[in-house]
Amino acid sequence: MLSLLLHGGRGDRHDYISQAELTERTPVSHSDEQLQSVLETLEQCRRALNEMNSRESAELLSIVILDVRMKLKGIDSADLKALCDEMLRSAGSEPQPPSKQTQDQPRRPLLRVVK
Repeated sequence: MLSLLLHGGRGDRHDYISQAELTERTPVSHSDEQLQSVLETLEQCRRALNEMNSRESAELLSIVILDVRMKLKGIDSADLKALCDEMLRSAGSEPQPPSKQTQDQPRRPLLRVVK
């Protein structure tokens, strides 16, 4: 087994990290750092699009941002689908008659992208 010696050769058992442990830790951390960097860039782009009144493009970018956040948090598409299904079931089981005020306002989306 390959090992990496830390602390300049003291030789203590606790000074060694196996190559397998190092390989397991590094890619995940590095991958998360990359995703976080990408997320920050995407959010800056979304802000710029909103400032330019490119609402549709900003909304499409919000979907990409949601996807990256899901990857960072370890949420897969099956979890998201289950959440959406539950929200639709809940919304369908409690029908509320539309009031005059609700009819005049655009419908709010069921899901929102939050920081």
